[in-house]
Amino acid sequence: MWLALLTAIGLMLVIEGVMPFINPQGFKRSLAAVIQANDRVLRIVGLVSMIAGVIVLYLARGLF
Repeated sequence: MWLALLTAIGLMLVIEGVMPFINPQGFKRSLAAVIQANDRVLRIVGLVSMIAGVIVLYLARGLF
């Protein structure tokens, strides 16, 4: 279980690091947009992200 958790955290860090590495200016613009976004919009985006993550995990666990 710990191996899976550490693998997931490591993968998350790699994926999150891609955007600022490849396009730092675009990353800054994205962060500026997030700062200006309405709290309700951020909550909806977070909820959709969590639901998508659960679906991906469900499919991955079911397929493998």
